[in-house]
Amino acid sequence: MSDFVQDFVTVIPAGGVGSRLWPLSQPHRPKFLLDLLGTGRTLIQDTVDRVLPLSERVVIVTGERHAAGVGAQVPEVPEANLVTEPSPRDSMAAIALAAALIEERWGPQIMGSFAADHIIPDSAAFRETVAQAAAAARLGKVVTIGITPTEPSTAFGYIEMGDELDGAARHVTAFTEKPDADTAAGMLARGGFVWNAGMFVMRTDVLLGHLDRLQPALAGGVREIAAAWDSEARAEVLARVWPTLTKIAIDHAIAEPVAAEGGVAVVPASFEWHDVGDFDSLGELSGAGGEPVAIGRAAAVGTVGARGAIVVGGTKPVVVVGVDDAVVVESDEAILVTVRSAAQRVKDAAGSLPSTM
Repeated sequence: MSDFVQDFVTVIPAGGVGSRLWPLSQPHRPKFLLDLLGTGRTLIQDTVDRVLPLSERVVIVTGERHAAGVGAQVPEVPEANLVTEPSPRDSMAAIALAAALIEERWGPQIMGSFAADHIIPDSAAFRETVAQAAAAARLGKVVTIGITPTEPSTAFGYIEMGDELDGAARHVTAFTEKPDADTAAGMLARGGFVWNAGMFVMRTDVLLGHLDRLQPALAGGVREIAAAWDSEARAEVLARVWPTLTKIAIDHAIAEPVAAEGGVAVVPASFEWHDVGDFDSLGELSGAGGEPVAIGRAAAVGTVGARGAIVVGGTKPVVVVGVDDAVVVESDEAILVTVRSAAQRVKDAAGSLPSTM
């Protein structure tokens, strides 16, 4: 119980498909339900394992079509704590609904929001950082956990850190959207910047109070839905109100404007963190180098004059000839052939197929 945080509820937003991991990830089989590293645990299972020691309560927000899959994979989370969205309305609506429902059921609590599809090998260090963030959240701050950059990446947003606040926390000066390579390099050279991993810890009353000011229609909507959630009126209220909620990310709705007011803090994290967003990052995490890497398959992989191949899925032997950093992926639906340098373009792959496919 040493990791237990008093009055804490973990919220896991489990949304998105992971289009850059097509054809492994599909609308009916999103990224967080996959065992990407061949460990025997999917990303959402690993996330739940990581957060369970923090509190007695875990709430998962996911799409209606994924609820059955989530429930089957994480039976330790009560069915009543699986909050289903009729349609995607971006991260703010999902997190705000969870906050409003938490208050309806248990009163004001400290909530931590952690995505279902991140990889954090050191669970103990993660929980220690969350406890530090919770301490800052008790002071009324919206707290984010920042990842120490390992390179001038253009794939993540950045957080500029200001003066020390209390304990490990520091004031947030500003959030920066995903920068170009030169800007990212300049940030790292100046120091004082961390990656924005989208992890937030705050009191539910603080979050909803900011929403009342900044997004009043959204705040009123999620409160109405939460009030009806555990009643027979849920379906009617959800169908009527949910489509009217503003579609906006928590960064734009809360983090950026509240940071400008001095209300956001950051706890820099020392733990290893990965957002496996494409096959290039999957290859890096899997140790792809000179020898080929095989994931989720028992059949042989061979190469001729080719280095760094990644072969995922499939039951037949695969040989890569003369193509460095090749990526070959087979699922029940399709086969993908690309190279790691083109990994970001995979998001357009499914749309390139004829509609009859």
